[in-house]
Amino acid sequence: MMYKISGHHHISMITKKAQENNNFYTKTLGLRRVKKTVNQDDPSMYHLFYGDLTGSPGTELTFFEIPMAGRTMRGTNAITRIGLLVPSRESLDYWKARFEKLNVIHEEITTYAGRDALSFEDTEGLRFVLLSHEGEEIPEFWTAPESSTVDEQHRILGMGPIEITVHRLSRTEKVLNEIFGYTEVERFEKEVRYQSIEGQAFGEFILKEQVGPSEKPGRGSVHHIAIRVKDEEELKYWDQVVKENGFTSTGVVDRFYFHSLYFRDRNGILFEIATDGPGFTVDSSVEALGRELDLPPFLEERRAEIEANLEPIE
Repeated sequence: MMYKISGHHHISMITKKAQENNNFYTKTLGLRRVKKTVNQDDPSMYHLFYGDLTGSPGTELTFFEIPMAGRTMRGTNAITRIGLLVPSRESLDYWKARFEKLNVIHEEITTYAGRDALSFEDTEGLRFVLLSHEGEEIPEFWTAPESSTVDEQHRILGMGPIEITVHRLSRTEKVLNEIFGYTEVERFEKEVRYQSIEGQAFGEFILKEQVGPSEKPGRGSVHHIAIRVKDEEELKYWDQVVKENGFTSTGVVDRFYFHSLYFRDRNGILFEIATDGPGFTVDSSVEALGRELDLPPFLEERRAEIEANLEPIE
């Protein structure tokens, strides 16, 4: 059976201060915090998830809090920009005015990947670009939060193009095109654009070739990108395919909210493949998502110890 990657699942970054991070993504960007939990491999640090009403696959921005994180030294072999889709060209004007009012670092409205676009940075220098979606199709299960600091007609829909800057294009192209079957839609001398579903921005990658030193990650850097699969059966299929192509896979890992696996390409880019379910409502009602500290069952017996080590977030 031939499976098809259906788009992005989530993207995970590093923040130095969870409270400031929470303020920016919920208040400035108007996203919903859908899960307040911990890094399952290191429960001493927060893992925060922001997205739509339920944190649907393709809307999730996630952050590990590392208080000792230093400054990111930008370079190649890194995920270098995150695209976020907004409803219209008028939305970009709204966001530009909003960024000016709230003192968010941003550029002028221009174009990016063939769409009207507005680049900006969060408080730690993480690079984003808002893209006008102009009524194009989005996954039918994406559901806007019921309340937000952002006007309803201009709210962020979900993730769009993800930019990866690499030393050798061919190495990451092998992963997207030859292994996962992404379609090439545009190519320049040192840049190529791929889509998981042709014509759709919500599963798009932009690969750029750049020689020089590799990025040294710190606060405001991207840790990994996760792509979507339907269920564990499909995940096991991709685990086999990844290994057959000579990559080292972690094998299937149970993250409670989804199952996933991880591997690095030859440029050092960390990819995760994650299942759509069971999702964040497995241990919470929709109304209560993100309010309290949720822990997977295997960490529940350590709750008192874990909570004692975390700075409270409002």
